[in-house]
Amino acid sequence: MKKIVLLAAVLNCSFFFVFGQEELSTPFKDCNIKGSTTIYDYQAKKWISSDIEDSHKGTLPASTFKIINTLIALETAVVKNENEIINWPGATDTIKYGYRPDIYHDMSMKKAFKTSAGWVYVELAKKIGKKKYKRYLEASNYGNADLSISDDDFWNFGGLAISPANQIAILIGVYEETLPFKKTSFQVLKDMMVEEHTADYTLRTKTGWTREGGKDTGWWVGYLERGDNVYFFATRLIKNRADKNSEFGACRKEITKNILRQLKML
Repeated sequence: MKKIVLLAAVLNCSFFFVFGQEELSTPFKDCNIKGSTTIYDYQAKKWISSDIEDSHKGTLPASTFKIINTLIALETAVVKNENEIINWPGATDTIKYGYRPDIYHDMSMKKAFKTSAGWVYVELAKKIGKKKYKRYLEASNYGNADLSISDDDFWNFGGLAISPANQIAILIGVYEETLPFKKTSFQVLKDMMVEEHTADYTLRTKTGWTREGGKDTGWWVGYLERGDNVYFFATRLIKNRADKNSEFGACRKEITKNILRQLKML
């Protein structure tokens, strides 16, 4: 717990190492989108950001919340393991979430994490309850821990907010296993987060996208294990929903990977 508190204190002090901000902003211009990418070089203990100010602004975490949500679900034994099947409730609000018939069926938490099937985690949230959530979020220094909205989906709607820098603090806690959860829960989560695994690196990630407040807020967060180093990242894109950009979802990953390549991390 001391490590988590210390890291949070460092983040609040805004100690960042800035690398060529102009060059790092180019991928955002290429995608015609505003946002930021924040990176932490674990071995060098250096912070790199395309926009330091934005890296400290909190917004809804959207589906990136599934990272800590998975740990909480396992810790509270709401699910026994990642393969336990959660029953489809029979309906969902397609106005809030869009129409995705491919996910409207019984599903495991592991599958829901990979496909970002939000309804599964909403069903788990109903069983966990906000009192338990509040305790774990505060113990983990997760965002502002604001769960005041009546909706069970408080990570896509309401006042819960986390900054890109804080996202990385949580990811470091996952990697180091210093957050207040069991080792077995971390192992399940880490396996679920694997997006790419090659002879040279392992990439663990989670996307997020919410349409709250007339804005599209898109995330891609995770960490890259390569050689004897780890690079943590959090990219967040924000645009008005009225501004059409068909590449918004794809740009979350495209921008991040371009920047990681620029920095010779990927």
